[in-house]
Amino acid sequence: MERFVSKSEKDTEGFAENFAKTLNKGDVIAFLGGLGAGKTAFTRGLARGLKCEDDVSSPTFAIVNEYYGETMLFHFDMYRIASIEELYSIGFFEYLDRGGVCAVEWSENILSALPQNTIYIKINRIDQNEREIIIFSEDEYDNFGN
Repeated sequence: MERFVSKSEKDTEGFAENFAKTLNKGDVIAFLGGLGAGKTAFTRGLARGLKCEDDVSSPTFAIVNEYYGETMLFHFDMYRIASIEELYSIGFFEYLDRGGVCAVEWSENILSALPQNTIYIKINRIDQNEREIIIFSEDEYDNFGN
């Protein structure tokens, strides 16, 4: 478990950029946190750390955005996903096999479909600017995931 307090959006992005350097191709990140917590800001930092050139935006309407770099980044929004069948229809499981990093917003909706060794990142909003970022493993989910 790792804990970090971000004082700003820029701080969150910088932390995520450094965190990206610890990732391997095929890693899955499951974000936990409410609307406006900073999941997309974290993903912008991940993209920079993975040397992706594209501008990062929320995949709310597209469901998945692909970013090309030294390591591919697949950014999912699972807010409207309600079943395993829908995961198949968007090709989620194929993305897991493409060798990129998958960043999954609203992962609470698909917890049972996430692979072993998923990295969980919970972002708690402290106030307008500050965020508590907790990175933990599946084994620690009962302590931090709720």
